[in-house]
Amino acid sequence: MTPEEIYNALHERFGERILSCSATAVDPYIVVEASAIHEVGEYLRYDPDMLFDSLMCLSGVDYGPDKTLGVVYNLHSMALRHKITLKVEVPRHDGIVPTVCDLWHTAEWHEREAYDLFGMRFENHPDHRRILLPDDWEGYPLLKDYQVQEFYHGVKVPYVGDPPSIGMDVYRYQDSEP
Repeated sequence: MTPEEIYNALHERFGERILSCSATAVDPYIVVEASAIHEVGEYLRYDPDMLFDSLMCLSGVDYGPDKTLGVVYNLHSMALRHKITLKVEVPRHDGIVPTVCDLWHTAEWHEREAYDLFGMRFENHPDHRRILLPDDWEGYPLLKDYQVQEFYHGVKVPYVGDPPSIGMDVYRYQDSEP
């Protein structure tokens, strides 16, 4: 099934809750209203014409300090050999996305990672806690406006500011003689 066909099937079934489609992008995607992601996911997972049985990746996205947060779902059907990416956006503060971990079990850890690093909240998640950082870590480090805490348990957090510039010049001399 092509991305356009998937979009048309979703738009026919869910109407205005399917916001847009970018079928000509390198990685075609469909933007879904955040509150509808579980219903849409359930349809894509179990409908015989869709059968998206694999959630390849779920990623949090920060679109900028004065913009929204997003979640990107990369889905694949092994049986029907098609794939699609879904995107949802929520307000930067107090945005909530329904969990999909009951549809794709791998989402349980991916959603925890999005929570841990971006502060994304997933409604009805069975284990909504940090997965990478300590439970008492302040803030969400992948937010673009994140301020690194100066101390953690009395230990200075080593932060130098902007990371050093390591562009392609790093590779320029790897094969040359000193």
